Formats: sequence, structure tokens, C-alpha cells
Amino acid sequence: MTSAAIDRRTSEDFARLLLRVVLGGLILLHGISKLSNGPTAVVGAVTRFGLPAEFAYLVYVGEVLAPLLLIVGFVTRAAALVVAVNMVFAVLLVHVPQILTLNKMGGWSLELQGMYFFTALAIALLGAGRYSLGGASGRWN
Repeated sequence: MTSAAIDRRTSEDFARLLLRVVLGGLILLHGISKLSNGPTAVVGAVTRFGLPAEFAYLVYVGEVLAPLLLIVGFVTRAAALVVAVNMVFAVLLVHVPQILTLNKMGGWSLELQGMYFFTALAIALLGAGRYSLGGASGRWN
């Protein structure tokens, strides 16, 4: 392998690490808030949507467990898909009225949720890279 190919691979693996740690860290902050304050708001949103209240506890999988897995790079593709599904439910449960709206600054009202969703999809497609607990190989990494 040439020096240029090694540099490119190193750069790509570092970019994967950066995406994983940033997305995982930012989503984890939401999970920590829910751990601290309890799932009451999520239970309300889930039951208003017609789902059993127990479904609200899945938020801990999507906002605590999956982000931790992303950060360390273990079963990364699955963890990223869990985060993406979590974002779909967040939008469906809380943000539907904002889907086609702009905020006061002219940006999409759901740009944060969209960024989280599409970053999670990108990680699911790219995988963890070699700077991960699971390594660069493996079906779910």
C-alpha cells in the first residue's frame, strides 16, 4: 500500500471516529437528561400516540445504550440504526407540526433532528472504522 493510500485510509477512519463520537455524545446528553428527569414526558407522548406506556423506556436504548456503543465503536452499524429509528419516533411523537416549517433564522425547524438522523444513517453505511472497539471488520461494525 502506498503512503498516499495509508494517509487516505487514516483520514477516513479518523472521520468515522469523529462522526461516531460527536453523534454519540450529543444524543447521550439527551439520554442523560431523561435519566435525570425520568421518562414522564416521553410516556405522555407515547401514550398520546396510542402506544403502550412501556414503549417510552425504549428511549433509553436509543439515547443511552446506542450512543455509548457508537462512541466506543461496538456493533456500530446497529447502534446507528437504533439512533436513526429513535429520531424518526422523536419526530413522529413530538415534532410533526414542524416538519414543513422554518425557524426564525430561516433554517428548517427540524434541522437538529434531521442532522442526527442523517448522520446516524451515514454511520450505518460507513461503519466504525479501525479506531473502534469492534475494529474495521465485521458485519455490524
